[in-house]
Amino acid sequence: MGRAYAGILGPLSFGTVIARNLIDGGSVESAMIFASLALFAFAAIGFVIGTIAERIVVEAITTRFQTAYRAHEAPHAVAESTDH
Repeated sequence: MGRAYAGILGPLSFGTVIARNLIDGGSVESAMIFASLALFAFAAIGFVIGTIAERIVVEAITTRFQTAYRAHEAPHAVAESTDH
């Protein structure tokens, strides 16, 4: 997820800076410098946000799975302990 967010936010910020520069009539050189900086900065931010989001999702799914597994196994464990 981190790479996906980085791959979206980086180019999006690059395009936004270029579009803003075209509208404002700035120089091409400064636009490329600022667009490149924005690309790397927002790609890094997107990577961090995506990595955190992925961890949260995996942790939530793992917790739900473990809860469901324990709920499913509890009646079987009680039945086995009473059989002996």
